Amino acid sequence: MTEARQFRCQPQSVTAARLFVRDRLSDQALETVEAAEVMTSELASNCVLHARTDFEVAIDSREQIRIELSDTGQGRPRLLSPTPRELTGRGLRIVEAMSEAWGVIAAATGKKVWFTLPQSHECGEEVAPTARGSLRSGARRG
Repeated sequence: MTEARQFRCQPQSVTAARLFVRDRLSDQALETVEAAEVMTSELASNCVLHARTDFEVAIDSREQIRIELSDTGQGRPRLLSPTPRELTGRGLRIVEAMSEAWGVIAAATGKKVWFTLPQSHECGEEVAPTARGSLRSGARRG
């Protein structure tokens, strides 16, 4: 089952998106929930700061956890390599490092940035994500 929620383009929506993810993944292991929260915060911040549009967060946790953030901004996300002195530019690198897979899907009216994590129910064994993502549209790894 996919659950989605719309958020306004305002700083407090980043926190609201993170709380939405935490609530919807309450049956997962704490480490998985925290990873999903961090990545959602990074992508929601990108929506607010760079796309400057309202955005949607969609969560599908049927087989694996897949979280998508959609906005109507015209730009495409880019992986940056900030220097240690730069304060921004690490969001997609964080998603790349923490997710099992991730990617960008371009649309006529914006884009969707998604990431996946393995299921890890509270009583189950946690599987740490180690693979890397891609900026290619619809990128997937298996």
